[in-house]
Amino acid sequence: MSSLVYKIVRRREWETAQRAGCFKGSPDDARDGFIHLSSAAQLRGTFEKHFANQDDLLLVAIESGRLGPALKWEVSRGGENFPHLYGALDVALVDAVVPIAREPDGRPGFPREIP
Repeated sequence: MSSLVYKIVRRREWETAQRAGCFKGSPDDARDGFIHLSSAAQLRGTFEKHFANQDDLLLVAIESGRLGPALKWEVSRGGENFPHLYGALDVALVDAVVPIAREPDGRPGFPREIP
């Protein structure tokens, strides 16, 4: 059984991806050689570490089983296994894209299924 994996993207990066039909990653992804993804449980930590002071962000959700062998779970931050996508993300494989709004206290407003 597969589960969802997530990517936090800047709106302008996602708009470029939609025009191209694929998301090739952020500058950080390009530097590291893969697209950094997160599980639902890892998402808040990823936001705090890499996106806390940014606005106009989107949350992209993808069923992990659709990504095939290009998706690898590898040890990363804190010794946890994180999903890494080796290759471009076909936008047709994406299940949902939602804006990340700020709660009144400044925290990200993620969908209910995000712990």
